[in-house]
Amino acid sequence: MADSVAAASLIGYRPLCGGLFVKDTSYRRKSLSSCRSPIKEAMGKRVVYSSPMLPRLKIDRLVNTSIKALATELTKEVYSYREEERIPRTWNYRVDTGVDRKPGLWPPENRADNALLHNPLIRQERMGCSWLGAIFEWEGVIIEDNPDLERQAWLALSREEGKPTPPAFILRRVDGMKNEQAISEVLCWSRDPPEMKRMATRKEEIYQSLQGGIYRLRTGSKEFVNILMHYKIPMALVSTRPRKTLESAIGTVGIEGYFTAIVAAEDVHRGKPDPEMFIYAAQLLNFIPQRCIVFGNSNQTVEAAHDAFMKCVAIASKHPVYELGAADLVVRKLDELSIVDLKNLADIESPEFGPVELETELEPEEDNDRSTSVGVDDIFW
Repeated sequence: MADSVAAASLIGYRPLCGGLFVKDTSYRRKSLSSCRSPIKEAMGKRVVYSSPMLPRLKIDRLVNTSIKALATELTKEVYSYREEERIPRTWNYRVDTGVDRKPGLWPPENRADNALLHNPLIRQERMGCSWLGAIFEWEGVIIEDNPDLERQAWLALSREEGKPTPPAFILRRVDGMKNEQAISEVLCWSRDPPEMKRMATRKEEIYQSLQGGIYRLRTGSKEFVNILMHYKIPMALVSTRPRKTLESAIGTVGIEGYFTAIVAAEDVHRGKPDPEMFIYAAQLLNFIPQRCIVFGNSNQTVEAAHDAFMKCVAIASKHPVYELGAADLVVRKLDELSIVDLKNLADIESPEFGPVELETELEPEEDNDRSTSVGVDDIFW
């Protein structure tokens, strides 16, 4: 019994000295006579291994050999596992486009980046602030605008159709809308498509007769357009006028060939403040909306541009400067701007560099400390 317990204790614990001569921590050799086996308690008694020298050496060598073999196998398994993690089994690497990138990492994702571009210089230029497109409104930005003619055309149409005269605030509301949109949604004269089309065409005829085909460029507009042409910045022109009328007016003022794309009334279903015109113009320019700058002269334009995630430069031609404070930049004439101003405007942080923060509505606080005193007016009534 004592021999079996001693053998078990020797296998379970490594001997203090394994072999004929061993080294301690001070690197001095010791003989087996000074080596003692660990003490093991069993059955409430101390059992000390005191067998002859030869069996003890055989057991010690057997234990050391088995432990070394086990350690070698474990080491091989660990290193093989690390190699599997380090070396991929397949070489199908995924192109990092930044779409699935976790929030908070730097650099932030840039929607202007296009991983399909093979030229790194073009890709870098695309992500810079110099990659931008310009979208111009026609009236009040490129040419002089006369709001009185628009108002007179609507009043003349109402008299011809026998409709009630629209008040001034209604006429201000239809500013920038398509004729069909204004007739059906604001003036509520008709919802029949053929009838709406007829009245819209007649209103445009009245306006052109009042206008007389005379167009005059605004001061500094042609110079600014020439600068953008020099720097090869794509430009688009948007208007709610018919395409035939718009192209004729462009030829009259002598700026044909300046604009890469033209969006007229026939190309969209709705006018301002709906951003459909500006979004379609950005698609024709092959630009993302976040890299387009809209030039307009009203708050409806500012609202439509911001709804499309575009920057907006307001021209104070019809409204004073203080009424156009919602725009990103306000000027009186286009020649007050430079390319540096446009690049700085495009460089401003916008939703393209991160997730859009949702606006939280504040709950109205309940007034628990309501006054119970009765005023003089309450007593009177």
